[in-house]
Amino acid sequence: MKIQRKYLPLLLGIGVAAGIFIGGKLNFSDTSDRLFSSNSKKDKLNRLIDYIDYEYVDEVNTDSIVDVTVNGILENLDPHSVYIPKEDMQRVSENMKGDFVGIGISFYTYKDTITVIRAIEGSPSDKAGIKGGDRIITADGDSIFGKDLSNTDVVNKLKGPIDSKVELGVIRKGESKVLKFTVKRDHIPIRSVDAAYMLTETLGYIKINRFAESTYKEFSQELKKLKKQGVRDLALDLRGNPGGFLSVAEQIVDEFLEDDKLILFTKNKRGKIEKSYATKKGDFEDAKVYVLIDENSASASEIVAGALQDNDQGTIVGRRSYGKGLVQREMELGDGSAVRLTVSRYYTPTGRSIQRSYENGNKDYYDDYFERLNRGEFLDPEKIQVADSLKFTTPKGKVVYGGGGIIPDVFVPLDMSMQNETLTFLKRRGFISNFVFEELEKDRDAYNDYSRENFISSFVVSDDLVLAFQDYLNFKTKANITFVAYNDEVKQYIKATLASQLYGNGAFDEVLNQSDIMIEEVIKLDQETN
Repeated sequence: MKIQRKYLPLLLGIGVAAGIFIGGKLNFSDTSDRLFSSNSKKDKLNRLIDYIDYEYVDEVNTDSIVDVTVNGILENLDPHSVYIPKEDMQRVSENMKGDFVGIGISFYTYKDTITVIRAIEGSPSDKAGIKGGDRIITADGDSIFGKDLSNTDVVNKLKGPIDSKVELGVIRKGESKVLKFTVKRDHIPIRSVDAAYMLTETLGYIKINRFAESTYKEFSQELKKLKKQGVRDLALDLRGNPGGFLSVAEQIVDEFLEDDKLILFTKNKRGKIEKSYATKKGDFEDAKVYVLIDENSASASEIVAGALQDNDQGTIVGRRSYGKGLVQREMELGDGSAVRLTVSRYYTPTGRSIQRSYENGNKDYYDDYFERLNRGEFLDPEKIQVADSLKFTTPKGKVVYGGGGIIPDVFVPLDMSMQNETLTFLKRRGFISNFVFEELEKDRDAYNDYSRENFISSFVVSDDLVLAFQDYLNFKTKANITFVAYNDEVKQYIKATLASQLYGNGAFDEVLNQSDIMIEEVIKLDQETN
């Protein structure tokens, strides 16, 4: 029984009312007074579920009632306390841990067959010889193709215990027989560092997409590589980063702050304050750091930006961040499900909370994004609403504000050339990725003469390729799409997707960054101060 979230509070109220009615009418030993006495708070919902389970006139899935009840309770607390059902726990845990056990491929279903886009570099599939374009048709003799097979079914066939083996049957273009590969499953990283490379001879760039358990290790490894390439200053891209583990954000901030500098402090309902300070291990403290943020940078991203801004270390570039200053702790519920419950608020070193108000309910809270957009805040910093009562001052006298995100030191407007409904539709539906894959399938060898560096710097998407994509879309969607108004933007996304499928990690962002106005602003700022 699936119930829409918007009806959960109403259904919860109806359920409780029904429990009161049932308790009064049926011949139970406990009266309604006993049910609602101050000593039975923890029993109330259990008893209500039991009443429905044993006495309700129709068969009801009480598990779904429990889910509805839990969700309804959490929705009335704050927007970030959430319930994680049992069936979602593995996926959520893998995403935050930063790896899973599998064979290490990125794929999509092409003509009802699992088709490899890329074997992840260094993964079991890569070591076994799996290549882009391979069609996997069997796993341990079982067929894994056909219309009735979902991606979840396929993933379950390919995943398994660490060090276990799976024999894959593969069809490869140019080969007359089905190829057999024995692949030994291993830990496969879910990368949180999307890209790391040099923007200029001295300015490095690292993009983090979330703060998982593995993020600091990834970040440290990439920073060491950049140091060998001569990095002196760093652009840390946290745009679109929704957050993650607070402790991981603290570790990254520690790289840039001097010893004993306050990173943040948290306060719980009892007023207990816990402070976090920078340690001696930071080894990038003398460099200039530019933190890139936007309206979708939240939570741990804001901890990083706020800590550096309040300590007068680095420059925050971009647009006002999301505004999430609540800390959650994951707590198991005993049946494989869990709840992430808000347990404290965090404050930046100057003492400001950047949590935006949720007193008018969750809908109003999430609609704040559209209010910001409609009043022009993404294009004009003068449209950012601040409250003088939430004004704070850094040690060097810079004025900063609390109450709704981190306001950047250097504002960069939203690039409207990259924001239109058609491009957004094409990206979300995967049309660009699918088209590029089919183009590569025609002749992968045509790109053999390109190194990654040469492709990114010199490859040009032809007008003919754009027209082919246009024809592909019109055939797939039965629409009449043309790219006259944003031909250059479409070329850039096609090139970035080609780079991603050919060369893997970081190539997509490296191509898009070539005309990113925020990246251009950071390079300009760095050159002006050197």
